[in-house]
Amino acid sequence: MQFTPTQKRAASWCLLTAFISFALWLLAPVLTPFVIATVLAYALTPLVDWLDNVGNRRLPRMLAVLVVELLFIVVVLAVMLLVVPILVKQLPLMREQVPVLLDTLNSTLKPFFAQFGIAFSWDVGSIKAFMLKYLNANADNAFASVMTSLKLGGSVAFAIFGNAVLIPVALFYLLTDWHKLVPRVLLFVPPHMRTSFDSFTAEADAVLGQYLRGQLLVMLVLAVFYSIGLALFGLDLALPIGVFTGLAVFVPYVGFGLGLILATLAGFLEFATSAGPTKAIVMVAVVYGLGQFIESLFLTPRLVGERIGLHPLAVIFALLAFGHLFGFVGVLVALPVSAVLLVAVRRAQAHYLSSQLYQKGGQ
Repeated sequence: MQFTPTQKRAASWCLLTAFISFALWLLAPVLTPFVIATVLAYALTPLVDWLDNVGNRRLPRMLAVLVVELLFIVVVLAVMLLVVPILVKQLPLMREQVPVLLDTLNSTLKPFFAQFGIAFSWDVGSIKAFMLKYLNANADNAFASVMTSLKLGGSVAFAIFGNAVLIPVALFYLLTDWHKLVPRVLLFVPPHMRTSFDSFTAEADAVLGQYLRGQLLVMLVLAVFYSIGLALFGLDLALPIGVFTGLAVFVPYVGFGLGLILATLAGFLEFATSAGPTKAIVMVAVVYGLGQFIESLFLTPRLVGERIGLHPLAVIFALLAFGHLFGFVGVLVALPVSAVLLVAVRRAQAHYLSSQLYQKGGQ
């Protein structure tokens, strides 16, 4: 059987793609910090270029890179530290309110099951003692537990700390030499494909830029909304939980779920003795229900969804697929990568619809 040059070329590209994909799969643990640094460099390069332009190119690029990277690290640490006041506030409340909540739950469930002739009973005292034993543990025991976990999972701890150092270093070099590295990569594109490749990358870059700008606006609006909404119900931790929920929306569904759990737990613990758990349920239902409604029907469609064009089912599938293949990093990059793949699919579809093969099939 004879193959045409076009078929041979297509087969070669398929084999090359399969080989590269297999190599990337094998090297995924090693490549992860570099992939993260590359994504961050792509997102932060415009800010570095802006600082260069503001300084009329008199500001050394290395200094602009240092300023941008330090600002980024500060923002990341600030987001992570939002959890600290939540834990500091919640742990003492849990020690105080858990016994009360257990008694309330016990007194509520017994009459409910009694209506159906079910004799419901549980050992509230033992459950209280079990939970309070761990909630009342001192800092020394907690520190010892953490150290034991680090010893048992030394490789995991080493990987975390190694990535925490490697990612900023790789990001610094990528931001510094970004405009030198990109042209070198483009040299691997065959000259006869350069026009199509440049057109594709320009469209993908526009889609990703719109996605990032739209997502940042959505995060800012939701952070303000959740903070104000929780504060109106009198929640002491309204600001950290609201800001955390708004910023965590960057990870679709997962961020909203974490914020919902934190707000529910904080509401139950804070309102247990004053207004009862009903106020916590109403607060979460109103604030997070309205927030999800606003995000789904107004913010995301107008600022993000319409610009990317991904169906909700495609979003869910992308999150599950990338999360399964690449872990938490995959969840973070699922939507941007899916947006680029969508551009490729659109171009492939347009090429097929305009091809002679499709036109002959329609005759």
